[in-house]
Amino acid sequence: MQQLRFMDFCAGIGGGRIGLNNNGLICVAHSEIDDIPNQTYRLFFGDDEVNYGDLMQIHPHYLPDFEVLIGGFPCQTFSIVGKRQGFNDHRGQVIYGILNILKEKKIPYFILENVKGLVNHDKGQTLKNILQAFDELGYIVDFKVLDSIHYGVPQMRERIYFIGIHRDYYKKPFVWAETQPIPELKNYLIDTDNVILDVQDATFQKYLHNKYNQGQYDIDEILQKNDLILDWRQSDLRLYSDRCPTLRTGRHGILYIKDGQLRKLTGFEALLLQGFPLELAEKAKRYNITNTRLLSQAGNAMTVNVIESIGKSLLQCIV
Repeated sequence: MQQLRFMDFCAGIGGGRIGLNNNGLICVAHSEIDDIPNQTYRLFFGDDEVNYGDLMQIHPHYLPDFEVLIGGFPCQTFSIVGKRQGFNDHRGQVIYGILNILKEKKIPYFILENVKGLVNHDKGQTLKNILQAFDELGYIVDFKVLDSIHYGVPQMRERIYFIGIHRDYYKKPFVWAETQPIPELKNYLIDTDNVILDVQDATFQKYLHNKYNQGQYDIDEILQKNDLILDWRQSDLRLYSDRCPTLRTGRHGILYIKDGQLRKLTGFEALLLQGFPLELAEKAKRYNITNTRLLSQAGNAMTVNVIESIGKSLLQCIV
């Protein structure tokens, strides 16, 4: 079988790319509008990488040939934490740019990712419209909400994934892979350069003793539990003993216990929790990408393990 080529759209820092590379697929180019994550992408994959930029400005005729389109199209307009404006927001229109590329390039297969909130956005009408558009282009589409924690990383991360196979290339139904055991969280919390937070920190104490949490937690008892994660945001404080809550852009309030200390989760660790290989996390650290930037970029990435699992299942449909 010919080795499949793919193009990485809304590429971020390349989580989807690594997942497909791990299945032997070859990336021919990528498309990322934001130069900040694109700098990290080039650090990971090389300066000779071709970035076609804003996919809404791309003329499909000038793109290289490829068989698989992968993209994590913008989720802010569909997310339960966003304003949920859907197609009324220009970012929500990116799906139409993807549809245009699929149509003009006659792409046989695609993998798309978005937030779980897309399922019920506008009482399901948004999802219905997207599926109808795929059908009109001749694609047989399956979709499912998957949680990254069931695919080889200890991070809770629910996302919807679309798998499309054009009718001209359809041989057999796509079968979602079986779930995997949850790996040990301690193997991901391994940075040695964390910021240590004083338990008497005023902001932390404010969370610990506000009207919602007053009397709920014994800090001395908490400090005895290695690798316990504390997620503090707004007025909430949640504890996780064997998993990490969802990483996302702008979320920097995750702490964990190590050797009796409160440590801040680092971008290095966030990359590992997203399935990025250790050597790339170490490369990002060596090149001094700021922790805030790396946390945001990791939080916006696709989980490598999930895409690797999907890619493997897709190849079984093609053989």
